[in-house]
Amino acid sequence: MGKCISALAAAVLVSFSAHADPAEKVDANGILQVPAFLQPLPERASPEAKAALLETLRPKPPAATPSAAPQPEGPPDYVKGRERIRARYVPIVKKLQEQFGVDLKEEMVGGIHAVVVTPKDGIAPRNRHRVLIGLHGGAFVAGDAINFGMMDVIPVAAKLKIKVVSLDYRMGPEHQFPAASEDVAAAYKALLKTYPAQGIGIYGCSAGGLLTAQATAWFQKENLPRPGAIGILCAGADAKWAGDSIYFAPGLLGNTPPDPRKPPHFDEQVYYGSADLNAPLMSPIVSPEVLKQFPPTLLITGTRSDEMSTAINTQRELVKAGVEADLHVWDGMWHAFIGRSEIPEAQEAQDVIVKFFDKHLKP
Repeated sequence: MGKCISALAAAVLVSFSAHADPAEKVDANGILQVPAFLQPLPERASPEAKAALLETLRPKPPAATPSAAPQPEGPPDYVKGRERIRARYVPIVKKLQEQFGVDLKEEMVGGIHAVVVTPKDGIAPRNRHRVLIGLHGGAFVAGDAINFGMMDVIPVAAKLKIKVVSLDYRMGPEHQFPAASEDVAAAYKALLKTYPAQGIGIYGCSAGGLLTAQATAWFQKENLPRPGAIGILCAGADAKWAGDSIYFAPGLLGNTPPDPRKPPHFDEQVYYGSADLNAPLMSPIVSPEVLKQFPPTLLITGTRSDEMSTAINTQRELVKAGVEADLHVWDGMWHAFIGRSEIPEAQEAQDVIVKFFDKHLKP
């Protein structure tokens, strides 16, 4: 069967090459000029997801400004950027808190500021010795535990009826790798005083998903017991976010894809600093020895997500290393869609997260 598929693929490629214009052919570096094409909305997506996609794709009117004078260019103001994100998510989180019925309490866990989320109607008896660590996204430069981080934490805490500890790990540009991994390890050590390692789960979306992988590798360096299960969501175990989808997915959302002929740009660069992106502690995907010590791992992505390829590649490498790794891909979904609780696909993804941790964490 594999040979038949390979032969068919080769025939298709030959046919394409024979009819392609010169500008559409592959150059000496293997870079293909892809012709423009029409992409409809995903047919099987929910009406809510289609509406959200349309909202993203349709151009927004330019914001009114008091002056038409060009704004001065300079380095990003990360502090103001964080404040804008925080202000945007305050009402969203308040609504989620009321919708799902959870309590939020700020605490220090292992010296790390955290927001502890618990269901108002109590933690389920089977979860008394189980806990989750939630890691927010934001490209390692933005987001926080109490606002942005709640998008993926509140629904899971409520549905699983479990305690979730959302961490405010250190970010760039004030701090650089491995500061965030160290913070997760500090909180993990503190929780190990109360919970068995097999009863602790760790998960996060986007940068939080990559950090979950990095922290799991960091635990090995620190000779810490591996957690019961982890969730690398909207991400992979690769700091380069490498693969096909990083180039084609932006176009499916109306954005300009990166140019592979130019040096890659990472939003996370101010946190990465001068660290080697091919080192196992930064990109665990490169080391079979590190991966084989990972616990059961959940990966979630969508077909219009930049990270789809790195999620696929991470699951592939984990399976090769003998690790139980579940990959769930939603058609037409975009990066970090799991935080949109009003969309049925996000609700389905949240249910997958709940079932995964309920299955793998020791009661």
